[in-house]
This record gives sequence, structure tokens and C-alpha cells, in this order.
Amino acid sequence: MTRLSVVIPVYNAEKTIESLCNTLFDLYRNSFELEVVLVNDNSRDSTHIICQRLHEANPETVTYIRLARNFGEHSAVMAGLNNATGDYAVIMDDDFQNPPEEISRMVAEIEKGYDVVYTHYPVKRDSIFRNLGSAFNDKMANVILQKPADLYLSSFKIMNRFLINEVIIYTGPDPYIDAIIFRSTSNIGRVEVRHDKRRHGRSNYTIGKLISLWGNMVVSYSLIPLRILGLAGFIMTLIGVYVGGTSLLDAILPYRQDPTEYETLIALTTFFRGFQLLAVSVVGEYVGRIYLALNCDPQFVIREKFSAQKKLQFAAVHTGLNHGYNKKTGN
Repeated sequence: MTRLSVVIPVYNAEKTIESLCNTLFDLYRNSFELEVVLVNDNSRDSTHIICQRLHEANPETVTYIRLARNFGEHSAVMAGLNNATGDYAVIMDDDFQNPPEEISRMVAEIEKGYDVVYTHYPVKRDSIFRNLGSAFNDKMANVILQKPADLYLSSFKIMNRFLINEVIIYTGPDPYIDAIIFRSTSNIGRVEVRHDKRRHGRSNYTIGKLISLWGNMVVSYSLIPLRILGLAGFIMTLIGVYVGGTSLLDAILPYRQDPTEYETLIALTTFFRGFQLLAVSVVGEYVGRIYLALNCDPQFVIREKFSAQKKLQFAAVHTGLNHGYNKKTGN
């Protein structure tokens, strides 16, 4: 029987996570060797108690991981993938916007031989702000990640074991799952599924989180900003040559009227200093991320882990760099 892991990053989901898991049990427990991996990204409500109760009630099916602080959705997914044991791993949200009933269609599609299958929606049930942010992120990914234009980067997707193993090799800080997928495989499928409204609460994506996500995509997984700066530097060199040539003509042809020395100095100084600051900020961002990687900044830190009992136990509790402490086992 196929072993199916469902990885769910959980944040402040006390009103939905138990119902979601029970729905998964009802739908797939008899069709697959089901494993549900819950990763609590330091929720502020009673999510921890509910997830722990789900593990205790379903010890052979539910693996519960509690992170030590809020690391973000992509790091939480990485924590889940590092602890998933299935032949396939489905990644889905905790709020019922990704209908559990659609997972069977995703499994059927990936069994055609794809490494990953992304979902796309006939109608998106998000707010206008979230839809605009998703559309902008999609256009950026076309350029930065060389994503196929007809592929939608949905968080609701399924991977096979080959790709799961390739994705978890990445141990750097600030993982971006889709970028890691695109640099690992081009064997990508897509399937249309339903997209529902959130049953409770509102999206946790703020404008700050979206900007951080875009910045992470641009700086961590692409050299395009450096190339843009190189092109801008080349253009500025041409402008400098033009300004120098114009000044030479003004000296040779004194009847030409030109700006005062003060106006020329202020304009050139302001422009070039602004450009230098922009260049330094981008290069500094790259250097900072190199420093974080060399400084072993973890993707995630596990405070507690409750494994499904029928799984083989890992030799050590995973963090992004395979370090950590398991409060339950003391290892």
C-alpha cells in the first residue's frame, strides 16, 4: 500500500486543525498508509494542546512537531519534510482552503511519473490584497526562478520521495521551497482543484511577510540583482562619458550655455551617492546571507517531537542543520 504523508504547517489553527485531521483520517486511512505531520510554528492559541491530543488519539498516524519559535511557513514545511516518511508528501494549509477531497486527484496525477504536481484553481477565494500579492509573486518567479508562465505556485502540492530527499538536502537559512524544487527538477505536473474560503480567521500573510518572501526569492536564489547593478553601472559609465564629452564641447565652444558649477556638482553628487548606497545595500544583503549560512543559522529548531509509533525513529531530532534536542526522548 502506498505510504502518503500529509505535511501541514500549523499556526493559530485551534478552530480548524482537529476537524481537518479527522477529515483526512476518514478519507484516506483505508486507501493509503497515512501519515499526518503537524508542524506547530509557535502558535499563540491552544493549537499545541489540540495537536498533542491528536497524536495521543492517533499514535500510529500523527507525528507532531512543535517549533521553539515562529520560523515562517517555508521553514515549518522543511521541518515537516525532514520528518515525513511517505512515498509521497502532500503540503497543504491548515484552514480548509485546500480541500482534503482533492488529494486523491493529486496522487493520481503524480503517479503518472512527475516529481512534483502543483495545483491551480478555477477561482481563488482569497482577499483582493492576497490575490494581488500572489499575482506579483507569480510574475517575479517567472523571471527570477525561470518558472513556466502557465504554472501557478500554489502551496498545495505533492512531491515524490526522490524530490523530498533532494529538497531536504538544502540546509541554508530562509528556505524557499519552490526555488529549491525548480533547481532540483523540471519534471513538473499540474492539476486543477477547488479552492475554498477560510473557515475561520484571516490570512496570516501581512504586507511585511510578503515583502520578506519576495526579497528572499530575489536575493537568495538569483544573481539577477547583481546583474541589474552591473548593467546600471555600465549605463552610468556611458552617462559619465557623455557628460565629460559635453563639458569638453562647452570648453571648446564658449557660446554654449551650461548650468552653474554648483548645480552640476549637487546633481551629480546626489545621483551617484544614491546609486552607491543602492549597490552597497544589495551587496550587503548577499554578504549577510553568506554570513548567516556560515554561522549555521538554523531553518528551524524543534522543541518537542511526538513521532508516529510505527515509524522508524530518526537517530537525531532534525533541525535545519541536524542539531537539536528532543524533549520527549531526552536525545
